Amino acid sequence: MHRVGYSEGMSQNRISQVAEAAASAGLDAFLAWSPTSLGYIRGLHEHPGHRFFALCIKSSGEEVLICPALSESQARRIGIKEVWSWKDGEDALLLFEKLASDWNLKSAMVAVDEDLPALHLLKMQKVLPAALFCDGGPMLNGLRRRKTEDELILLRKAAVMADETFNEVWPQIRAGMTERDVEKMLFAGMESKGGTVNFGIVGTGAGGAEPHHATDSTVLQRGDVVILDFGCDVEGYRSDITRTIAIGHASDLAKEIYKIVYQAHHAGKASIRPGATLGSADAAARKVVEEAGYGPQFMHRLGHGIGLQGHELPYLMPGSEDLFQVGDCFSIEPGIYLSGQFGVRLENIYTCTESGAESLDIPIPEELPITKS
Repeated sequence: MHRVGYSEGMSQNRISQVAEAAASAGLDAFLAWSPTSLGYIRGLHEHPGHRFFALCIKSSGEEVLICPALSESQARRIGIKEVWSWKDGEDALLLFEKLASDWNLKSAMVAVDEDLPALHLLKMQKVLPAALFCDGGPMLNGLRRRKTEDELILLRKAAVMADETFNEVWPQIRAGMTERDVEKMLFAGMESKGGTVNFGIVGTGAGGAEPHHATDSTVLQRGDVVILDFGCDVEGYRSDITRTIAIGHASDLAKEIYKIVYQAHHAGKASIRPGATLGSADAAARKVVEEAGYGPQFMHRLGHGIGLQGHELPYLMPGSEDLFQVGDCFSIEPGIYLSGQFGVRLENIYTCTESGAESLDIPIPEELPITKS
């Protein structure tokens, strides 16, 4: 599948970036395998399945795609000129062996996609027993981390779809509905706007105290606090927001917890600037929660990067010394989870600019939204 809006010029630029990064790291070649890597570099969002499939990029800039014949037409259509295809029943490793000979990789340093199955890697190691294979994930993820303006446009479109869906759906939620009923409403809303749904979590009451709750048939009751965590993608680029609401009525405790999480969210946001550590943002948000007496109930990191994957670099982890960079896109999502009672989590997606964090989503409601019934 070739994403709309992915240009040949963009492909060539990214191939050059990968080649330069490989050369700078002392690597001779990089082999991309996953749909995410293939999509980022070449706009080819093909899933290899169990078949051998590798976009091979030499540090000097040459490119060869070794792929099943099933994908040859798609590859040529998007402009890949050197396509070496193989049919079922043929040995794809013979093509890899030819490439290794042509590129003189006998004792080379070869980086492979971090998602490459061990089965394929073991076979390549038999072809090149003297070569050193290493994890190419850090190199490619470092390139993917810095979002271009074209990528930000798609991320903003996906964010708008999620934001508008929440604003349309939450006033319709009522006691007596199930978590799955609400999930269907969220999915239908994003799909009606052109988004491709990629996930959803609806957790009511005690279910909301499970950060990764599996949406089920639990019935929403009056007074329940409900977490809504969902997103879609546009041309492969994702949205991810979390909102918390109450059904018909909210207790003083629910309102208090919501206020604390809201303040923690904005404390994390305020600490973000290029050159600041990722850990400092986590610490700023966590301090608010800890001072309110709920430190142990905030058990996960502050946020994660987002782009072609829902979770990617950078990770806003406690103690991280990694630095914010202009172009980073990430979530800020502090939470407090009272086991057996309810949870509150508030999440927006941000990008790091020269002046700080800029939200791709509309502002989070300052007070806990309460449905009519």
